[in-house]
Amino acid sequence: MTELLAAGAPQDAELVRAAQAGDTGSLGLLLARHRAGMHAVALSVLGQNQDAEDAVQDAVLIALRRLGDVREPDAVGPWLRMIVRNVCRAKLRKTSAVPMADPAAAAAMERSGGPPDPAEVLDRHALRDWVWNALEDLSPGLRLVTMLRYFTGVTSYEDIAALCATPVGTVRSRLSQARAKLAGALLDSADRVHDDAAELSARHRRVAEETMVSAHRGELSSALSDGWSPQAEVVWPTGRHTGIGYLPVAFEHDLADGVRHELLNVVSSREVVIWEAALLSPPEDPAHCPPTVTWVHFLDRDRVGKIRLYHPRTRKED
Repeated sequence: MTELLAAGAPQDAELVRAAQAGDTGSLGLLLARHRAGMHAVALSVLGQNQDAEDAVQDAVLIALRRLGDVREPDAVGPWLRMIVRNVCRAKLRKTSAVPMADPAAAAAMERSGGPPDPAEVLDRHALRDWVWNALEDLSPGLRLVTMLRYFTGVTSYEDIAALCATPVGTVRSRLSQARAKLAGALLDSADRVHDDAAELSARHRRVAEETMVSAHRGELSSALSDGWSPQAEVVWPTGRHTGIGYLPVAFEHDLADGVRHELLNVVSSREVVIWEAALLSPPEDPAHCPPTVTWVHFLDRDRVGKIRLYHPRTRKED
């Protein structure tokens, strides 16, 4: 801590502006400088236990996503501690939703009907490549629960457990491990050269959009022939397993029933790609289908080898 605040060290405001401009080294230094203060807040609210460390790790991830929102760079220390305090309060309330950095952000989310597009959040500043490359350092099991929890609408432990076909306790354990590893990886990798995650994300979004257009034209079989393995397995929300050939048949049934699919979000890593889509029921039968569907694609050598489909619970059901 003494070295970080030594004479000649950059001030917080300088580090914030540099980090917002995409300097990952400055962000790493900023988080390291304030980590002790963040931990002290967590201890004061939650006491000496693992929850306090988990709260700091959650807060680091939230800060990474919301750094572009900082309007008073000189006050970044209190801002970081406020995030920790809000995370701790959320833990005390035992809420299942991912805590937001401030009440205004939560209100904005309610008005918009859901969380912001993660791609838009990360694109507010040039840190996305750093974040996504740190995610790639996680094991596949830890990476998937982290992508779902922080970058999609599938945020509750119960939904993640159902989608991943694993107990809720395992989800909690994996998220705890992932937070610790990711926070450390982000700090340790601040000075690396990173791949262009934006290019990867854009490529997968184009594929998703083109696939949806083809599907609504009744040409899903043709679209699947390019990036999906002929031996790909599909796991349906009911738990049923089929081959990839049944996917176009099911989609055509939806179209015949007047159901439309509207792509909402695409989250991608090198081995997992997640699509989130709204399911628009016909006006004469508004309860025909669940409101949304999540597609999780597991890639093998850039081809989809397995797809898992899941209907997240609505907010009311939570």
